[in-house]
Amino acid sequence: MGLTREEVLHISLLARLGLSEDDVVKFQEQLSQILDNFEVLRQLDTEDVPPTSHTLPLENVTRDDEARDSLPQDEAIANAPLAEDALFRVRAVLE
Repeated sequence: MGLTREEVLHISLLARLGLSEDDVVKFQEQLSQILDNFEVLRQLDTEDVPPTSHTLPLENVTRDDEARDSLPQDEAIANAPLAEDALFRVRAVLE
């Protein structure tokens, strides 16, 4: 299934692409090959294949939310660029 020059120009117009004549020839060939590949896929028997949204089954990989001791305050601010009275000191962002 080959695309015509006019179809490539129409696609480029829809995509708002400015194509040179060399581009039109190149994309005419490439887009035709892509459509040929889809035609091959269309011929496959997918009657018994259920529709899916993902190729692999999704699985939640997060851990359970469990209460535990937090980081001690002095360790939490140990690498802070600025700290004051055991708190993080940050530059003001609002006037």
